Amino acid sequence: MIEVKKLVKTFKNGSVETRVLKGIDFAVSDGEFIAIMGRSGAGKSTFLYQMSLLDEPTSGDVLVDGHSTREMTDAEEVIFRLQKFGYVFQDYALLPDLTAIENVALPLLMQNLISIEAYKKADDALTKMGLGHRLYNLPSQLSGGEQQRVSIARAIAHNPKVLFADEPTANLDNESSALIMDIFKRLHKEGQTIIMVTHEIQYAKRADRVVKFDDGKIISIEQQTIE
Repeated sequence: MIEVKKLVKTFKNGSVETRVLKGIDFAVSDGEFIAIMGRSGAGKSTFLYQMSLLDEPTSGDVLVDGHSTREMTDAEEVIFRLQKFGYVFQDYALLPDLTAIENVALPLLMQNLISIEAYKKADDALTKMGLGHRLYNLPSQLSGGEQQRVSIARAIAHNPKVLFADEPTANLDNESSALIMDIFKRLHKEGQTIIMVTHEIQYAKRADRVVKFDDGKIISIEQQTIE
């Protein structure tokens, strides 16, 4: 489904250039659950951002279903992200003045769904996350675990081809983290493709493959047997 070829990402700070990704080749199949691990600064989140079209690589290519994203205009990339990808971040990225259902419905409205359909999909996604009783709460009225579940509901409401998650349990306690990972496991069993960055080995063990990064390169890929 997703293939990266000779992916390079360099950041500039004045005259100083830092190459964070160093010519990576990698592919993800439909329905896979991939965990990306590595020490801080190894390049794993940068890699996720290139694959998910949230950032532009310095060189190389990202292909989705065989189509090169380098050939897309900026406007086409925005539409592609809205329609094909879902995103979960460690800081939840919820709009504080919108209720849970409004946060989930907003990206659907941006895809030009009519309001009644967008809010029905948002309601369904939040109910799937066990938050049917929290539809009209603001983020400030929700726990960290509940906010992350709203974030997941927002990410899956439009049935994305790929769900990207960057440290989704980083700001949560153990109980909330376990609940989030149970949700990911359920989504994966339903056929959802998931690419997740994590520092937690116990959560990486839920994935089909664990990809380990160091110094901007993939140093190992471990295939796992999932129960």
